[in-house]
This record gives sequence, structure tokens and C-alpha cells, in this order.
Amino acid sequence: MEPVNEADLDWTETDRADTHFRRKKLASAAGGECLGCSLYELPPGGNSWPYHYHTGNEEAIYVLSGRGTLRLDGDEQDIREGDYAALPAGAKGGHRVVNDSDGSLRYLMVSTMNDPDVSVYPESGKIGIFAGSAPGSDDPRTVEGYYRRDDSVSYWDE
Repeated sequence: MEPVNEADLDWTETDRADTHFRRKKLASAAGGECLGCSLYELPPGGNSWPYHYHTGNEEAIYVLSGRGTLRLDGDEQDIREGDYAALPAGAKGGHRVVNDSDGSLRYLMVSTMNDPDVSVYPESGKIGIFAGSAPGSDDPRTVEGYYRRDDSVSYWDE
């Protein structure tokens, strides 16, 4: 595969509730299969995806420019250019990036692309289930959905 240059890729934008960011899927554009990598840009006051963790995928963040806060495993850590943080699979890897500065925050988010995966959203009490392609993949999924954890039923319920 040939290298891709981020300047040649279009931004996608997410603006919903208190989530606001721009994203370029670098690994997908370069033909990556087992390792995902996206460039994110959060404007001042912007937030990444809601606080969550993955049960089957590890992620990592590397800050390219700007300052902000990384919510990690329930704690808040200041982050700035050059910082790297590992986000392991499981509750200890729970995370959200917050731009509480006056400038833009740009960072790389890297992840394994294991399939299937379950994403857990502790604050909203939801889970996301993905099979057929990993979270962040552009490939079609055979199973996908978000559910409230309290709505669980017994295996034998019909």
C-alpha cells in the first residue's frame, strides 16, 4: 500500500449533544486492517466520544498539538503536545478527551481492530455490540446495536 497524506483526506464532523470533533480515518485510507488510527481535532470546548471503554480492543492517544484533559479510568489528567496514553481494554481504559483550552486540540487515536467487541458506556448505562467488523471500521457489520444494561433478559426468556 502507498502512504496517505492527511492533507489529502476530508474531515468528517460529529456534533451531537456535548460531543464535537473532526476526524480523519488514516488507517482506513491507507488500507490498514489490524490497526486503526484516526486524526482527531477538537475545537475549544469540544469533547470526543462519550466516556467509554472497549472490552475487546486496546486504544492509545498521542497528542500532536494543543492542550486538554483526558478522563481516564475515572481520573482527569492534563494532556499536551507530546503526551501519550495507553487505554487498555476493560474498565481501566475508560476514557474521554475534553478540550478545555482556548485553542484546537489535535491528536492521534490508535486502536487494535479486534472483532467482535463490546463498548461500555458507564455514565449512560449502555453497551454497544459490534460483530462483522471492528468499531471504527468502514466494513459492514453482521450485528450492531446499543442497549441499556438494565434491559437484560434471561437466556430462556422469549
